[in-house]
Amino acid sequence: MAHAIRIHAYGGPEAFQWDQVEVGDPGPGEVRLRQSAVGLNYIDIYHRTGHYKLESLPAVIGMEGAGTVEAVGLGVTDLKPGDRVAYAGVLGGYADVRLIAADRLVKPPAGINEKTAAAMMLQGMTVRYLLRETYPCTPTTVMLFHAAAGGVGLIACQWARAIGATMIGTVGSDEKARLAQEYGCTHVINYRTEDYVARVKEITGGKGCDVVYDSVGKDTFPSSLDCLKPKGLWVSFGSASGPVPPFEIALLSAKGSLYATRPTLMTYTARRADLLANAAELFDMVGKGAVKIVVNNTYPLREAASAHRDLEARKTTGSVVLIP
Repeated sequence: MAHAIRIHAYGGPEAFQWDQVEVGDPGPGEVRLRQSAVGLNYIDIYHRTGHYKLESLPAVIGMEGAGTVEAVGLGVTDLKPGDRVAYAGVLGGYADVRLIAADRLVKPPAGINEKTAAAMMLQGMTVRYLLRETYPCTPTTVMLFHAAAGGVGLIACQWARAIGATMIGTVGSDEKARLAQEYGCTHVINYRTEDYVARVKEITGGKGCDVVYDSVGKDTFPSSLDCLKPKGLWVSFGSASGPVPPFEIALLSAKGSLYATRPTLMTYTARRADLLANAAELFDMVGKGAVKIVVNNTYPLREAASAHRDLEARKTTGSVVLIP
């Protein structure tokens, strides 16, 4: 019998229950996956609290994992039992065994273990689409990246350094500032002790940034817009402090004919060809050492509530992995 962490009602970490679940044979186009590691991401909190509504309850949350194929369904030809695979963006991760569509799985290279794969898929592919597609960064790009010492942030620090771009990162402590700098962030601002809008203007000689990557939400709006140069792009890809409030679109013209977007990994990897291209570039960056995946925190899957409490309290740095 398989086990999963499920929520039967929206709420705090105490909403989690460790349930026995029935996992049957894979249907057409599916595989049954025995997971060895599950990635923890901020979107899991949105699902647990109901900030992002789920189709029905009870539900297994979690959007990322890695493990070994146990069985394949009808029509699955490119995977077989025993294959090592990883995925991101498919709900149902907080389980030791699960069914999943085969076309959402990718095969990590031999040098990348399951724990690393589970820690890198969602966050790493997010950084890849943000820096390579949403705003194609070059060596001349100047960016502001909020939460630079988080899981996504530390990958972004390294990726920006590999591109040669100038990255200004915000963090909430001196310890996190040191970490972000160590991983390649060009300039680090502790938002608890410094006015980051003023510091960005100082660092850029009054010009502002080409792009702001903002996963914080309410607490960094609209001040993030004040960090952009005219015609700059504000990329809102999360809301860790709460959702961005509704705003008049004329605000964008008033602050310099700005652009704004709210992208998701699911859109950027909806086609299998895009998923494979994104994952391949991520694996290449990790394989050649340009990006190191930092797993600073692991928890048993059945203690997911503790992991959520620590993530919400901003006690974690780097990636967090749950072990079934």
